[in-house]
Amino acid sequence: MKQYLNALSHVIENGTDKESRTGISTRAVFGMQLRFNMEDGFPAMTTKKLAWNSVASELLWFIEGSGDERRLAEILYGTRDEGKKTIWTANAESEYWKPKAKFKGDLGRIYGVQWRKWKAPHGKEIDQLAEAIKMIKENPTSRRIIVNAWNPGEIEEMALPPCHTFFQFFVADGKLSLQMYQRSCDMFLGVPFNIASYSLLLHMVAQATNLKPYEFVHTLGDAHIYHNHFSQVKEQLSRKPFPLPKLWLNPEIKNIDDFRMEDIKLENYQFHPAIKAEMAV
Repeated sequence: MKQYLNALSHVIENGTDKESRTGISTRAVFGMQLRFNMEDGFPAMTTKKLAWNSVASELLWFIEGSGDERRLAEILYGTRDEGKKTIWTANAESEYWKPKAKFKGDLGRIYGVQWRKWKAPHGKEIDQLAEAIKMIKENPTSRRIIVNAWNPGEIEEMALPPCHTFFQFFVADGKLSLQMYQRSCDMFLGVPFNIASYSLLLHMVAQATNLKPYEFVHTLGDAHIYHNHFSQVKEQLSRKPFPLPKLWLNPEIKNIDDFRMEDIKLENYQFHPAIKAEMAV
């Protein structure tokens, strides 16, 4: 994860201070790229604890095509109880979104809904993820194996416009790679989570297509650190990384829709203690 730590240092040392939508200023750099080879180990953050169960449950929730925050709680905790908070609870309860929500926990047509139920002009719903997997199997040399979450016609129907906007698969020599473009990148809180999430997605799709997971390429647009995270970033940069863990997926699962929490495990994960910081909403 030295690439990520170097990127943190680069933003702190070379970024431009800017105002932000949240009211908390950021220091930002525009346009960066990180590459993670799965052969080196699974890129889970080791200089602070990664909320692994939150990563896995959110990805399963996206794959389901759900926009129901309480369904995410059910995947993560086994219950829809309102006392169980998720990383999406604040967005579901924001003053901007609450008047638009159709039911308690409704987040609108966010990530997973776009992945699995994109609305075509003629009314047909397009399952982008299923189409991508089909193309990987049947036309692996295609340059069109893309899943898009940024739907300009439905931005107003989302509790939060997508930060990770689209991703593309690449097949070569029996290996599968994935590149994701992220328009808005919270370098301290969000990006380690995003790296783990899309690396997990790469492994899951590779298993579903009988390919070897190879490289996750993370292309960053507005890469920023919030000013109220500076002390936490300094603490993280002072820590020495541990060796990367390994990912275990249940080898019996061959369909992307069949994965459950018990089918996904992070093994030999060593980490420094968590570093708390407030998320800007």
